[in-house]
Amino acid sequence: MTRKLYYEDSSLTEATAVVTGCEATGKGWLVTLDATVFYPEGGGQACDLGTLDGVAVLDVQERGDEVVHLCQGPLAVGTTVEGRIDWDRRFDLMQQHTGEHMVSGVICGRYGCHNVGFHVGSEVITIDFDGPVPPEDLPMIEAQVNAAIWQDLPVRRWVPEPSELPEVAYRSKRVLPWPVRIVQIPGVDSCACCGVHVETTGQVGLVKLFSCVKFHQGVRIEMACGRRALMLLNEAYDQNRQVSQAFSAKIMETGAAARRMNERLAELEYRITGLERQIFDAVAERFAGKGDVLWFHEGLEPAALRELADRIADRCGGIAAVFCPKDEGHMVAMICREGDLRELGKAMNAALNGRGGGKPGFFQGSVKADRAQIEAFWERRGSK
Repeated sequence: MTRKLYYEDSSLTEATAVVTGCEATGKGWLVTLDATVFYPEGGGQACDLGTLDGVAVLDVQERGDEVVHLCQGPLAVGTTVEGRIDWDRRFDLMQQHTGEHMVSGVICGRYGCHNVGFHVGSEVITIDFDGPVPPEDLPMIEAQVNAAIWQDLPVRRWVPEPSELPEVAYRSKRVLPWPVRIVQIPGVDSCACCGVHVETTGQVGLVKLFSCVKFHQGVRIEMACGRRALMLLNEAYDQNRQVSQAFSAKIMETGAAARRMNERLAELEYRITGLERQIFDAVAERFAGKGDVLWFHEGLEPAALRELADRIADRCGGIAAVFCPKDEGHMVAMICREGDLRELGKAMNAALNGRGGGKPGFFQGSVKADRAQIEAFWERRGSK
């Protein structure tokens, strides 16, 4: 049985212990100790990383009453080693986990929703709830949680006696048999949890809620706590500063500046579309009654390419094939009012390393060919 020092003192960063086992595996060596400061993965919280006598600890898991450390190298059984955890990682995870407790406790108390999923990502954490939470309530929830953080409330972690447990109210996904470890924050949350947490809520620093979206029968909330939240807010502020400079707007007025820019762009796009259609009509008029047409036009989006081909097909009386240079080849749209383009499309794909398809009277795709190759194919097609 491994003595779990991380439960005795969650701020402990190093400790000595005796190696009780070392087993070689394909991924490294599985080392057991008589005591450990390394928290194993569990309770929605990732494991600690660090070193044992300088040997890297790659993973930590529970196996029955033992804590097993996956190490990069072997350690001699019976020797005393010094374990050191990556404290920055541990403290970050404790901030996220304790902040998650507080948010879940507030939401459970307000809306009766239960936490049914919890994941700590590389930047943010997500919590899944089994009922609705109005997204517009996020600022209120965030304010309540942060007010409790700044009160620097104690975070109590203990295993009640069997006779005491029935009197302790706590959140849990199911009825749990004794022993049950309780994590309790006065007036905020009481939950069954095997993770490691900060000593007081003040160590969480702050909580920032970013989003609340529908997920299955409930919602998923995205958030960050402590140093992570500060880093993300700093990054967001820096991005907003750059936006304010680009728009020549005050840093707290970038939203209005962006809306004005979108309105201006919409106006310009409307005018450009009108001018583009006038150009298309002028091009199409040149081919009135000319039969099959091969035309090259630069700077078109796929929708505009199709529209130009459509307008030429209205007037030419044959196949309208319009190509637009893109990357190392061309986009293509072919339209005819009568006949079937599918065989021609297959032949073009084969000859010009193309891809695409459509209906009998319409083909759209791309070819990896230059203009000369396209013109040569078109001439061969016409000579058959």
